[in-house]
Amino acid sequence: MIKIENVTKTFGDFTAVDAVNLEIGKGEVFGFIGPNGAGKTTTIKMLATLSLPTEGTLSVGGFDIVRQPREVRRIIGYMPDSFGVYEDLLVWEYLDYFAALYQVEPSRRKGIINDVLELTDLTIKYNAQVMSLSRGMKQRLCLAKTLLHDPDVLLLDEPASGLDPHARIEIRELIRELCRMGKTILVSSHILTELADFCSSIGIIERGKMLAAGRIDEITAALSGNVVIEITVKGDPLAAIQVLEEREDITRATSDGRVVHAEFTGATDDVDQVLEYLINRGVRLTAFTPASADLEDIFLKITRGAVA
Repeated sequence: MIKIENVTKTFGDFTAVDAVNLEIGKGEVFGFIGPNGAGKTTTIKMLATLSLPTEGTLSVGGFDIVRQPREVRRIIGYMPDSFGVYEDLLVWEYLDYFAALYQVEPSRRKGIINDVLELTDLTIKYNAQVMSLSRGMKQRLCLAKTLLHDPDVLLLDEPASGLDPHARIEIRELIRELCRMGKTILVSSHILTELADFCSSIGIIERGKMLAAGRIDEITAALSGNVVIEITVKGDPLAAIQVLEEREDITRATSDGRVVHAEFTGATDDVDQVLEYLINRGVRLTAFTPASADLEDIFLKITRGAVA
């Protein structure tokens, strides 16, 4: 649904996006990860036909963003990282105005407005003034506006920016529901915990360069074959570390209180051999858990922190 081929975007002498390549399949939820200033918003604006690439091509749903911008706009819903709302309008008036801009027939508008308000849990605010809404509700209202024309592709730029924890959870649940509806979603963030629960694939960008893209498990496997084992010991953790370091398939072992973290280079199915080895050597333990890499692990391994 989204294809970016060798795209570069420059502003004078500054290169915001540098030879980026990316493909996102239909129905995917793609997490676009990177520190502030990495090039996420610039890339999304090009996909939304609001900015043209200096080099390369971008297409959405098979339509080229330069040659076929009108066709692209019909199938995308774009939620920018910062947006304005017409605060002197009522909620339904605000949505009715944008439905008219999306060329939704007048006879269908009320039903569609009711549908998007129900989806975003704003039905109770139908006749409320926009200016009376909390920031989290305004964020959901902007998402409701983005859905009025039932787009196939959603471009969500920092959708939970500036929200309190409760509002962040509501936005995440909304994105999950949109995924279940079959939407293709590109969602950007520099807060990794916002994306960890629902993304099917990720892309990590820094200083305009795409450092890695694909499924989380595939990226983890490509980075390293190591499995991190978390071992909670009853006795001296240093004694457990000495036993672990006797094995050639343990490259590093460190302790954090009574918890020992060991990097195992063998196959995942052979982790039980380490447990058996510790027990046979008399190490007393209360927990032994192979820990899968999370987004933070992947991000820290790939990026150099040049921007942050």
